[in-house]
Amino acid sequence: MKQEQWCVRVPVREGEPIRQQLISDGVLDTSFKPARDGAFLLFPVTDPARATERWECEANVKAIPLPRHDLVGGIAIMQDDDPEAAELLLGSRPSLHTVLHAETPVSGEYRTRGFRVLAGVPVTATECTEYGMRLKIDLEAAYFSPRLANERQRIVSLMEEGERVCDMFAGVGPFAVALAEKAEIVFAGDLNPGAVLLMEENIRINHRHNVIPMLADALHLGEILTTGSFDRIIMNLPMSPVPFFETAVRLVRPGGTIHLYAMQEMEGEYREMIEAYPCTIAKEHRVRSYSAAQHHAVYDITRSGK
Repeated sequence: MKQEQWCVRVPVREGEPIRQQLISDGVLDTSFKPARDGAFLLFPVTDPARATERWECEANVKAIPLPRHDLVGGIAIMQDDDPEAAELLLGSRPSLHTVLHAETPVSGEYRTRGFRVLAGVPVTATECTEYGMRLKIDLEAAYFSPRLANERQRIVSLMEEGERVCDMFAGVGPFAVALAEKAEIVFAGDLNPGAVLLMEENIRINHRHNVIPMLADALHLGEILTTGSFDRIIMNLPMSPVPFFETAVRLVRPGGTIHLYAMQEMEGEYREMIEAYPCTIAKEHRVRSYSAAQHHAVYDITRSGK
């Protein structure tokens, strides 16, 4: 029996890497079988924001309903505190070694969360692969979201060879390591010492010799780095980017780009703040749904002037 579902359409030749990414992001709907339409595959997904269209898919009668979760490497993060469901989830994928429950939201100066082990090995550290990068993660030491993998690749695709980049809230370094592929140099700062230690390791294992890790408060980067010298600024602090925007504007050269990530309830919430500076918004893009009321957005901003 077929049923209309939200799906992602991809060329057949890209099917397997996209399928793996959807699994990693925790949005592949395994209760339905992928469909084929000529030279394209259609993967059913649980998140309409990730879909390209609706398509009739056949139910996967062998699929076992699994609890809602996010995947980070070999760790699954469940929304519910349910050890029995965690054991079911742990047994569903050979790649999993741990199932966690997030007991606290992202909070504090270092943007971290507290976790409880529901099943498997009692650790919060893992390693994940993202578009050829290897990233060492410790979920209690530093925040990390695999859901921005496609967004990181979008920024890489926008870059010119030899750019100077500043990542103001680098975390464990996923943006910095990805963008270093094209950049001349990437200055990557974070206030969290645990994040910077992991970033240094990720720079090393990915052989990125053009990334400079910094233990630094983003508010003071304008005093440390040369103002007006960067082609591109990454501002991935979605809950509270406003206090840091002036620093980003100081750092970027005229004609350069700032990518500001923000949580918002409606489109254009940050437009007035951005346009109070010598800046124009080239594009506003919905990255993903965050909750029923909010979505994660990115503003691609061009610095005006000469």
